[in-house]
Amino acid sequence: MTTTAVSAEVWDALGRVRDPELDEPITDLGFVHELTVAGSEVRARLRLPTYFCAPNFAYLMVADAVDAIRAVPGVETVEVRLEDHFAAEEINAGVAAGAGFAGSFPAEAAGELDELRRTFRRKAHTACLARVCRRLLAEGWQVDALAGLRLADLPESVERESLVRRREELGLPATPDAPLVVDDDGRPVVPGKVAERLRFAQAVRVSIDGNAGFCRGLLKTRYGASNNTEERG
Repeated sequence: MTTTAVSAEVWDALGRVRDPELDEPITDLGFVHELTVAGSEVRARLRLPTYFCAPNFAYLMVADAVDAIRAVPGVETVEVRLEDHFAAEEINAGVAAGAGFAGSFPAEAAGELDELRRTFRRKAHTACLARVCRRLLAEGWQVDALAGLRLADLPESVERESLVRRREELGLPATPDAPLVVDDDGRPVVPGKVAERLRFAQAVRVSIDGNAGFCRGLLKTRYGASNNTEERG
């Protein structure tokens, strides 16, 4: 592959790395400040909205970015560094050494971040459910009638794709015959409980979307409108 082709593949790979709290790609959020591809070597620099962004979230993004880039054909050497963050030194060293979160913060961390990641994946799934159902309700569906729908009943859309993808990540039923409205464990929600489930889902969606907008504003305030990737080749 040419350097240009590798660069495009790397950028696409980084687009599949999401902020665990905001459930948006780090590329869309503007967190990838610099990306340099030189042959089989890739270097990336990440910036976050504040100096004190949660170190566990920051660690996940840096580690996920390394894994995503390493999976790109033709890439042999990867360096991802977090900049302008109070825990950047520990995070960068820990990710580079493959030490895990607990190994990166031995005095503070109680363990790895698997449960935290799962918690935010559940929130992302709930928010996706809210987006899908909001669209259906706008088209005239009654709330309780949604309990009878299956994933196969949904029209093709970005919202549907996102919902299915997040169910697959969580190991929840994602086949065409799976119920649309389920709880966090994948159990179908009965008609009389659909409204309650959707109220909760809507609150989660508003929280995630609001936080994403807030973080975009903080990033722009911190670095200005020019915090785009400086080099991609």
